[in-house]
Amino acid sequence: MPSSPARLEPFNSAPADSVVRALLTCCRSLRWAHRLADHRPYPDLDAFLAAADEAGYDLTPADLTEALAGESLTLLPDGAYSAAHTALSAAHAAYESRFGHVFVICLDDFSPEESLDQVLAGIRSRLTNDPEEERLVTAEELRRLARGRLTRLLGDAGPWAVRNSPNVPD
Repeated sequence: MPSSPARLEPFNSAPADSVVRALLTCCRSLRWAHRLADHRPYPDLDAFLAAADEAGYDLTPADLTEALAGESLTLLPDGAYSAAHTALSAAHAAYESRFGHVFVICLDDFSPEESLDQVLAGIRSRLTNDPEEERLVTAEELRRLARGRLTRLLGDAGPWAVRNSPNVPD
């Protein structure tokens, strides 16, 4: 995707409330979304993604809890068999019981065929983390998820028309 200033112009010039609503589809932390919206205009995509990363690194425990509350379980690829659903459900339940929030993992670098194995391996390995270590890993995964979502959001035509979506908090 081009990173020219013209590509960011709709984002940079859109009303703040529209931008915040769109940003909340990428990360459900209000402070994160407001921070990115308030620091416009961005000269290019790299500057915007760097600002998003910085805002992600600065998430407080409360911000992280808020963002995680808006995440959903990792979806299995179409055609995954029922035993995989059972294994994934059990792994998610164990993770949520241990850490008190949904498991998040960025799968942008993996093919759909690899996603189930990556999710299961990720949950299994991260279940051994202590809560503080897992909070750091989760924050990093959430930052990576937001970065990929932002890149896709800016690549969509007309994302700033997002208004009063039932899935996005005001």
